[in-house]
Amino acid sequence: MHDGPAPPARARPVPRDEEVTRVVRCPFCRAADSRVVDSREADEGSAIRRRRACQACGQRFTTVEAPSLLVIKRSGVTEPFRRDKVLAGVRKACQGRPVTEDALAALAQRVEQDVRARGVAGIASDDVGRAILTPLHDLDEVAYLRFASVYRAFEFLADFEAEIALLRLEREPGPPADDRHEPEVHDLGPPAGAAVPAPPPTGARASGGAPAP
Repeated sequence: MHDGPAPPARARPVPRDEEVTRVVRCPFCRAADSRVVDSREADEGSAIRRRRACQACGQRFTTVEAPSLLVIKRSGVTEPFRRDKVLAGVRKACQGRPVTEDALAALAQRVEQDVRARGVAGIASDDVGRAILTPLHDLDEVAYLRFASVYRAFEFLADFEAEIALLRLEREPGPPADDRHEPEVHDLGPPAGAAVPAPPPTGARASGGAPAP
């Protein structure tokens, strides 16, 4: 009987990307062994799309892998960032508006690229909301106003009126370049300190001759 501490378990080598990966389960047979047969960038480099082959049933399936990003809510609770959650919130704001699904998908992708480009492991939910407001403003002003009223917690009619006033101010064009008049120049006399010519003598001729009799 061995009274000393048990020897530590021998660590198993981590398989390389081209070999067997024991993280993703096959959606067909639920087996844990799969082999990566192809890898390509997705979403402009923010994720990697991998084509895998199940070692148990032989079926092939695709996975999309992206760096982990946590959203920190106001209560302090964290949850993984999900593009589909952004898409659901924007879709609700755009309900009844002439906005296509392709435009919504492009907006959600733009928001994800924005927050992931910051290079942080966790981001506040308020920052995610601000990242949504800018592209939504460009997409549809009514949907923007709906989303802003929830995100900024509007409570009074004055809150909506103030936001609408800002939208109207942004839409007002400035004066055209052709309508800009040159400032009028008035003859205010010689500058201060300048010599003032003396008036001609009384009765002198304009030609400089002798005075009139």
